[in-house]
Amino acid sequence: MSATDPDTPLQPKRKGLSRSRRRALSRGAQYALFVAAVVAFAVSADWDRLKNQFAQWDIAEQMFPDVITLALKNTVLYTLSGFVFGLVLGMVIALMRLSSVGPYRWFAGVYIEIFRGLPALLIFIFIGVAVPLAFPGTEIPGGTYGKVALALGLVAAAYMAETIRAGIQAVPKGQLEAARSLGFSPARAMVSIIIPQAFRIILPPLTNELVLLFKDSSLVLFLGVTLEERELSKYGRDLASTTANSTPILVAGLCYLLVTIPLGFVVRRMEAKAQEAVK
Repeated sequence: MSATDPDTPLQPKRKGLSRSRRRALSRGAQYALFVAAVVAFAVSADWDRLKNQFAQWDIAEQMFPDVITLALKNTVLYTLSGFVFGLVLGMVIALMRLSSVGPYRWFAGVYIEIFRGLPALLIFIFIGVAVPLAFPGTEIPGGTYGKVALALGLVAAAYMAETIRAGIQAVPKGQLEAARSLGFSPARAMVSIIIPQAFRIILPPLTNELVLLFKDSSLVLFLGVTLEERELSKYGRDLASTTANSTPILVAGLCYLLVTIPLGFVVRRMEAKAQEAVK
């Protein structure tokens, strides 16, 4: 009996959910689970105790304007100084990493592995304790700002060096060959042609590194700072100890978000534009 014989019984159709329907049900279940978790947290949390400990507005009002004009200002200055020093040092390390001279490459590789592997806290302690012991009577230029720039920069340079190296290697080799054919020396071609293009590629990750440095600036307390040199975390902790309340910690955290959220938005926009340019 052939498959087309009218006497052949028809095969029953398979019953089941389509792929799009299963995907929709899975997404709905995830949303429901998320909402259930939020509701469970909201119901079980003791909001009165949280408010008493973290949301005393009279204490928060006492922090202004010093939390902005002093603490936030110092945090921004510490971050920028560390970023600039780290960017310059990272550029040097990246070029050494790409050098044809063996000792330069080895030194750059060892530096990157060491400073990427050590916690930033240990670097701050080393700058604040080991350097004065090793070089008695020697003062790092810039006082606390110089120490912070050195500590943050040493850590940031290791990450920036690898980012810059990857950006330089991402520039098509034809760009260097074209520059050389026009009479550019290797150094001039690198500075005038390759590095500017590399920075357009690595601008998003460098901005992301700036966000990380902004948070790492809280480690400045291990260097020992005066009242006028306190950054956001130190300022918030000192007031929390004085008032026996955690509201200053919350206010300091919100001040961090005032900077990190816009920077994060800028990073996402730059990454989106970079992807559009590639397409």
